[in-house]
Amino acid sequence: MSLPHLLRVFLASSMIVTTSTAAFVPPVPSTPPTPVLALSALTERQMQFWEDVDEGIDDIAAYYESKGQSLDRIRAFGRSARGETPPPTGSAAGHQPSEENVDGLTAKPFWDVAVDPDNFPWAAELEAKAQIIIEEFEANLAKEQAREEGGIFSGDSAWQNKVMGQGWSAVRLQRLGVWNQDNCKVFPKTYELLQSLNIPLAVRGVCFARQAPGSGVQPHSDGRNFILTSHLGLKVPEGCWIQVGDERRSWEVEKLTTLDTSFEHSTGNPTDSDRHVLIIDFWHPELSDAERKALAFVYDLRNKFERGDVPVRKPRKLLAEEEKGMGFSAIW
Repeated sequence: MSLPHLLRVFLASSMIVTTSTAAFVPPVPSTPPTPVLALSALTERQMQFWEDVDEGIDDIAAYYESKGQSLDRIRAFGRSARGETPPPTGSAAGHQPSEENVDGLTAKPFWDVAVDPDNFPWAAELEAKAQIIIEEFEANLAKEQAREEGGIFSGDSAWQNKVMGQGWSAVRLQRLGVWNQDNCKVFPKTYELLQSLNIPLAVRGVCFARQAPGSGVQPHSDGRNFILTSHLGLKVPEGCWIQVGDERRSWEVEKLTTLDTSFEHSTGNPTDSDRHVLIIDFWHPELSDAERKALAFVYDLRNKFERGDVPVRKPRKLLAEEEKGMGFSAIW
């Protein structure tokens, strides 16, 4: 099972602007369209999006050119996301990359980040200071349990629950590059620690996640191979598990379990207690600074389009075609 990805779902929508993510849930073909169909299927708003993407990537490429960093892989990413090239294929058992793919990145189910300071200089320190997060989390959890109604955890969305199951809920600290100031005020020590470590946070975000007793997340792939995800164990009853590809592990308190979610993965909590972890999404270490900057730009722009922050304009390609069709009359 593969989740509907941000860019793919944006392309599939025929809406001009929206302020509701619930609108972006059309069915996605199991096989990619041919290049001609992919281009002709774009609405004018989507064509405007990709023109703005190309323009922004050109600007980023111009800045990083002197540093010897190329954006060729990000341009290929765009062609893949638009369905102009064949979809990527998995490199190992259970690997299910989506059209939102960056070529040439190492793919493996689990990563041992705490013992790899060259690629993950923040990981060992996060484990060493994990008790700060655990103590603050447990204090807030105790307050929640003392309430008769409400609580800090809530379902992420109706769509999320269809994927993650009713037993999964989250407290979002950061989402799509934006910190939730209200939630960060509830967890100030966690927020300050994460900020101090300079973790290269990616587009999906940071959250506390709870898995209820007797529940689990069904097998699925998030598709994007350029993001890795760490789970810091906070409260882990014995018997809980996470499977990525064909490998199954458990979480450990104060330790990071790191996975590539472009592999099919699932979880289970067969116990009678909640399981809690802190989830952190970050850029794949083999991305260059230029590639991280470009990907962040693409997804930030996509969010602005979805919110309706970008004014509607006629795509330059269509304007050029119209002027060409008008001949000399176009200049009078």
